[in-house]
Amino acid sequence: MSITASDVKALRDVTGAGMMDCKRALAETDGDVEAAKDLLKKWGLAGIEKRSSREAKEGTIGHYIHQLDPNLPPKKGVLVELNSETDFVAKTTEFKDLARNIAMHIAAMEPKWVSRSEVPADFIERETAIFKESDQLKGKPENIQEKIIEGKLGAMFSDRGGVLLEQKYVKDEAGKKTVGDLITDYASAVKENIGVRRFVRFAVGE
Repeated sequence: MSITASDVKALRDVTGAGMMDCKRALAETDGDVEAAKDLLKKWGLAGIEKRSSREAKEGTIGHYIHQLDPNLPPKKGVLVELNSETDFVAKTTEFKDLARNIAMHIAAMEPKWVSRSEVPADFIERETAIFKESDQLKGKPENIQEKIIEGKLGAMFSDRGGVLLEQKYVKDEAGKKTVGDLITDYASAVKENIGVRRFVRFAVGE
């Protein structure tokens, strides 16, 4: 059975597990969602589901200033609000480092949105219309077109200028972990609901 990006996202929305783990669970269960849920529970990755409904009103403001030449003023800067449930977690060095690393990622990959839910519907409609006019889709059945468009949108959102949580984390040498996975892994470790609420990126001249 073919595993689509929407299948993976749906499983992640239900369980709170990382995208790569959801994809692996679906692949190992041949797309059976219920079996994939059970597998994630065995792996101990679905505990975040319960925490995701809890409010995260504590946290910190992470920041990063990008300066290529120490003799010249910096040209880029990022502020990001990273939330936690308690100030006990928020005041730790690990939490502050996570916020700074996310800010550094934002400076490098320039995302426009935190999550796909923030992407305006008219943007998706416009991009979908453009994809439908491409030679790659002409003459193909509707269901095949939908899968291709879904893949193209997923690639766009995970690329520079896309969705923060879906982008590959710049400091992951293997190139597999997304920023969303990074946060999910940390949330699992501290057993709290952790999330990026907002960010702002500054660039001289833009």
